[in-house]
Amino acid sequence: MVYFRINELLKKNGKTKYWFIKNMEGGYQALSHLMNNENKAIHFDTIEKMCNLFNCEIGELMVIKKDKRKDK
Repeated sequence: MVYFRINELLKKNGKTKYWFIKNMEGGYQALSHLMNNENKAIHFDTIEKMCNLFNCEIGELMVIKKDKRKDK
């Protein structure tokens, strides 16, 4: 599972969820799902925008976590 580290980056940069939503200029519900890792797909331009917003590389923004439910 691809896991977005948005909440960790917000904390690291001393920013709020409100700041993220305002600067991403997207719908609250869609961005909330993204912050909670409840999304199924994402556009490359959204990933690029988040990297620019956090001034980070893709590897700092997202990681792959093993889905424990699939191991059963």
